[in-house]
Amino acid sequence: MYEAAENNCWDDAERMAYLAYELYEEGRMELALAQLEEAIEINPNNAAWHFNAGLTLDAMDRFDDAIEAYQKALEQDADDPEILNSLAVDYTRIGKYDLAISTFESIQQIDPGFEPSYCNRIITYTEMDNHDKAEEMFYTAQQLNPDCPICFYNIGNSLFSRQLYKKAIWCWEKTAEIEPTHPQINYRIAQAHWADGNMKLANRFFLEELRSNPGSIDVILDFGIFLLKNSDNSSAAEKFNRIIELDPDFAQAYFYLAEIALNDGNNNKAAELYLEALSKNPKLSGPKFRLAQIALEAGNKSQAMDLLKQECELEIDDVDVLFSMGTMFMELDELDLAMNCYLRIIDEDPENVDAFYHLGTALGKEGEYEGALQFLEHAVNIGKDDAETLADNAYLYLKINQVVIARDLIKRAKKKDPSNSKVKRVDRMVKIAMLAFKARLKLTSSVPTHNIKLFFNRIKCRLRQLLHRPCK
Repeated sequence: MYEAAENNCWDDAERMAYLAYELYEEGRMELALAQLEEAIEINPNNAAWHFNAGLTLDAMDRFDDAIEAYQKALEQDADDPEILNSLAVDYTRIGKYDLAISTFESIQQIDPGFEPSYCNRIITYTEMDNHDKAEEMFYTAQQLNPDCPICFYNIGNSLFSRQLYKKAIWCWEKTAEIEPTHPQINYRIAQAHWADGNMKLANRFFLEELRSNPGSIDVILDFGIFLLKNSDNSSAAEKFNRIIELDPDFAQAYFYLAEIALNDGNNNKAAELYLEALSKNPKLSGPKFRLAQIALEAGNKSQAMDLLKQECELEIDDVDVLFSMGTMFMELDELDLAMNCYLRIIDEDPENVDAFYHLGTALGKEGEYEGALQFLEHAVNIGKDDAETLADNAYLYLKINQVVIARDLIKRAKKKDPSNSKVKRVDRMVKIAMLAFKARLKLTSSVPTHNIKLFFNRIKCRLRQLLHRPCK
């Protein structure tokens, strides 16, 4: 009797696992996971069910939980390359690249011919910015499977991140040729054409993607931004409104509709839409910055300052926004906050010449002339060798009484742009300073001045003798 009951439990677990598979195929992930968890509770020693639970959790973007499921599967079957491969992919997804690489390498030892361990390693090395190793993995995978669409897709990502857009496009077109239904492949090709400056082809591939995937909010959003950047405001607005139809709480759609209103000069409507975006997502970067701009334009400096400080607390990776915020903080005489914006730009782009220039300008306004010079000179050294920057450098050298260096710099500035108003202004200051410098030089080198110095030195010696003479 007990054996029959036990067999019934095992049969129930099998049925639950099969039902979970069907639910997974239908996209009903929560229900699929619930069925698998019940099956695993009955039989926790089934590696395949733990593996399927991991796949389901991956589909739900619950990567940490998926890793735990794969590890439990490996407790039952430690050398299964499929489980190890899925585990390594998830290690990549959560940024644990060393664990990902070591897991892929263990697959290679178990089964050197398991192509996915090389294919998926391409993306791991790409995210590590180790593109040479990414290409090595690509060519190794090609020897095992020359028609793997994911290999071409992954190496395309590596090429795209290196701004080798035409090569990325070729790889992604190869993916589309091998697997026409590959997820979002036309979208990636559209992004590459956009980055490469071919707007006509970018538009074509965006439309191609939306024909096959009309409900993808990510694609519609990016296409809307593309249209907005190309000044097609009405088409862009149609895309953002479409997103709101699909998801009324999607904050970025309201933000970009506000951007269109702002571009049209309708500040009141823009402000309403920015506030609507914030109501959907208070941590969205952008709306508070734009509201600060509107407040500053209306003369409300206090409100602008409050909004900018709130924006500073958010994650901002848009260099243009950080520059604008820095400029506004400079206008509001908040130099430390302005410098914070420029430093954040350098964190994103260590060779950004304008960020170094503005850092130097801000330090100069604070009277930190030597520090300012270091940043401005670095800006010149890495490419900002224009007349105004040279004039700014000359002005700072005047401030620390290095008149000769200032003279040489302003000469270089005049050669580049003799009609520039800043160059003319600093040139006049340098000429006045040079006259004073020459006058001082002449005075200190004259005989009477020399005699006065000797006289003062003799007096100082007599004073020292009197001070050090022993008391009687």
